[in-house]
Amino acid sequence: MKKVLVLCTGNSCRSQIAEGYLRHFTGSKAKIYSAGVETHGVNPKAIAIMKEDGIDISNHTSNNIDEYYNIDFDFVITVCDNAKENCPFFPTKAKKFHHNFPDPAKALGNDDEVFEEFRKVRNLIKAYCSDFATQNL
Repeated sequence: MKKVLVLCTGNSCRSQIAEGYLRHFTGSKAKIYSAGVETHGVNPKAIAIMKEDGIDISNHTSNNIDEYYNIDFDFVITVCDNAKENCPFFPTKAKKFHHNFPDPAKALGNDDEVFEEFRKVRNLIKAYCSDFATQNL
């Protein structure tokens, strides 16, 4: 079974969404983990917009990359430039992928506008994860 780590800054939105979709698209073909350079807790808006699409991430936890040093990952996906640039040394032979998704937690506006930004980012991540699973797993 392949092991995939999704890495972001705070492990609260983008990496949590990606973890949910990768679990959905890979089924039993891979073990999916997510982590952050920091931990900010799982964003309630990320939980809500994933629920809209039938994916439950409400039991996910916000994890620090330090927790995963002993796992031999096959793939590491960074989903923001900050994580790619500021990730502490992480010894791995994993194949690395990077895609900088906008941070929906930084969206401004009323609730409807903020949730629309979360949906936009969710849909970008969903398409990326579907393609990743198809091409690599």
